[in-house]
Amino acid sequence: MSELDIQIPTTFDPFAEANAEDSGAGSKEYVHIRIQQRNGRKSLTTVQGLKKEFSYNKILKDLKKEFCCNGTVVQDPELGQVIQLQGDQRKNVSTFLVQAGIVKKEHIKIHGF
Repeated sequence: MSELDIQIPTTFDPFAEANAEDSGAGSKEYVHIRIQQRNGRKSLTTVQGLKKEFSYNKILKDLKKEFCCNGTVVQDPELGQVIQLQGDQRKNVSTFLVQAGIVKKEHIKIHGF
């Protein structure tokens, strides 16, 4: 009786694996293109997750010329630099980033509606 295999139940965290994966660089490899609703019919397209080695201002300048819209680069404390464009430019931005060779198509996630 001295050698009993007693298993003491421990706390189980079902999200432990997901949190471990999110904390690494895995979540940084995607470029997220989102749309945010403003007042009425007005909307805003945001692009986040581009690599730090790219010049955000040059990409923004090309996007503004290509799609005839205004935009800006915003510094966010959690997300880093985020490109904001006026209007719903989600499909346009994704095709532009793929054609320019900045991001591969499988690394783009489009969110919204």
